[in-house]
Amino acid sequence: MRSSMRRPIAVGGFFIIMAAAAAGSDWPQWRGPDRNGVSAETGLLKQWPPAGPPLSWSVSSLGKGYGSMAIQGRYIYVQGTRDGKSVVFCVTRADGTTVWTRALGRTLDQDKGGGPRGTPTVEGERLYALSEDGDLACLQTSDGVVVWARNILKDFGGKNPQWLISESPLVDGDHVIVTPGGRGAGLAALDKATGKTVWTTAELSDPAAYSSCIVADVLGVRTIMTLTSQAGVGVRAKDGKLMWRYPRVANDTANVTTPVFFGDKVFYTSAYGTGSALLQLKAEAGAVKADEAYFSRDMMNHHGGVVLLNGYLYGFSNAILTCMEFATGKVMWRDRSVGKGTLTYADGHLYLLGEGNTVGLAEASPAAYVEKGRFPIADQGWPSWAHPVISDAKLYIRNQGVLASYDVKAR
Repeated sequence: MRSSMRRPIAVGGFFIIMAAAAAGSDWPQWRGPDRNGVSAETGLLKQWPPAGPPLSWSVSSLGKGYGSMAIQGRYIYVQGTRDGKSVVFCVTRADGTTVWTRALGRTLDQDKGGGPRGTPTVEGERLYALSEDGDLACLQTSDGVVVWARNILKDFGGKNPQWLISESPLVDGDHVIVTPGGRGAGLAALDKATGKTVWTTAELSDPAAYSSCIVADVLGVRTIMTLTSQAGVGVRAKDGKLMWRYPRVANDTANVTTPVFFGDKVFYTSAYGTGSALLQLKAEAGAVKADEAYFSRDMMNHHGGVVLLNGYLYGFSNAILTCMEFATGKVMWRDRSVGKGTLTYADGHLYLLGEGNTVGLAEASPAAYVEKGRFPIADQGWPSWAHPVISDAKLYIRNQGVLASYDVKAR
C-alpha cells in the first residue's frame, strides 16, 4: 500500500469520501484518516440536548499536553506526561482503562503549558510518536515495546522552536516524514522499519515551525506539503527535492496550521496578522511548481485547523469562525461561535472546541452559521487546544490530563 491515507475524489467540485467499511470508526493519526479533519461517519446526533451529549466515560491520568489522539480497533493512543517523562498512553476505547505506557524521553515545560503537543500515528502493528523534545520512536501497538528510537533535533542539527515541537509524524509508504529543521534537513524521511535516514532536504534548511506534513499525488508527482517557520513548502516524496517555497503565508511568530490540499491546489494559513493563500500547482519535468491563485487576510488561522467541505473552507480566523469559498477566498459568513478554537467535521456538522472550555456543534453549511448545541467542560488551568476526534459514534475531547468520551450516536 502506497500510503496510510485515503484520497478524497473530486466530482463537480465536491468531496466524495471513499472509505472502507471500518475506516469510519478508526482515527489513526493527526486529523483523521486523510489528515484533513474530516470523518466519514454518519448516523450522528443532529441536535444536542441542553446539557450536551451523554458522557460515556472520563479519565484524568494523562498529565500535561495538548496533543489529540489516534484510535485503531479497541484502543486509543495519546501522548502525555508521567514522572517527568514524555509518555505515550494506550487506553481502551470502551472505558479509558490504561493498557500500557511508554516513556519517550524527558518532558519539557513552557510558559504556555508543558508536555507533548503531537498526536501518535498508528499503522497496523506499529505506532510512531514524536515528543516535545525531539524524541521519535516506533513502538509496537500491542505492548508499547520500542522497535527503534532516535532524537531528530540531535541527529539533524535542528533547534526546538519556542513553544516546543508540535508535529505529528507522517507515514508515507515505507517512510516516516518529520521536520527536524536542521541545515540541509528542513524535512527528513526515515525508513519506518528501522529508523534509518532515507533522505533529507538538501535545498531546504528552514527551521521547524509547529505544523504537520500532509502527502498527496499531485499531478502524478508524490508530494509532501507543510508550513515551516519561514514558508509554505512542497517537497518531492521520493527524494526530498524542494519543488516550491512560498514565504508570504508565513509569519515570524508561530506557523501552526496543517495545509489543505485538493485537486491541483494547496491552501496555507497562519495568524499574527498574516493570512492565507491558495496556490495553483502545475507539473513540469517530473516536479511540481506553485503559483499564487489568491492571498487573503480573511482567514488567519492560529492553530485550530481548517476543513474543506464541498468547495468551502471552515476554520477560526483568529477568534471568529469563518466560512470562505476555497476557489476564490470569498467569505460566506463569520460568527463568534464558541470563541477561538479547534474543529473537526462529521455527518454534516462541525464539532467545535473553544479554548475557553466550550464544546459546540454547528451545521457545516455555507448559507449561514447554525448552532445545534453546546456545553462546558471543566477548566484544567490551560487553554483547551487539543483537536476533537469523532470515532465510532463517540466524540473524544482531550483537555490536558483529562480524556472524555461522549455518545453522539443518533437514536
